[in-house]
Amino acid sequence: MNLNQLTRYFWYLFGIMGVVFFWAGVWDGIGSLPYLSNPWISLTIGVLMLTLSGFIFKGTTPIFGGEKTALSELHKVHAHPRKHEFHIKYKDRIQRKEIQVHASTLKDIEKEFLVFLHGNQELFVPVHRVTEILHKGKRHWKA
Repeated sequence: MNLNQLTRYFWYLFGIMGVVFFWAGVWDGIGSLPYLSNPWISLTIGVLMLTLSGFIFKGTTPIFGGEKTALSELHKVHAHPRKHEFHIKYKDRIQRKEIQVHASTLKDIEKEFLVFLHGNQELFVPVHRVTEILHKGKRHWKA
């Protein structure tokens, strides 16, 4: 084990201890409030907060399940038998404009990146830059 690895483990441990101390402060601070010291009230408020944030029931209720994510729609387009009918628009930060490409040039989706074949080169586009998906010129999905 060299010095570089030792310092890295030290900073990992330091960060973990920081999270633990932060949580202990939050736990003791909020737990000492008059109404929240009752475990049933704390439980109810916690479940309500998680429900409203969409953390618990995401995708199972009509409130949180209606939004289609870009990644899920892009997977559908990529697997579509007539994906040549689709176009994908994304924001290019270098050219500072929106670029439209044929979905038929979409080679693969790797984690959070789209891989397009542009000539004999691969073009990697982050999924979060996709602004719109068009089907036969009409809007299919918009961010």
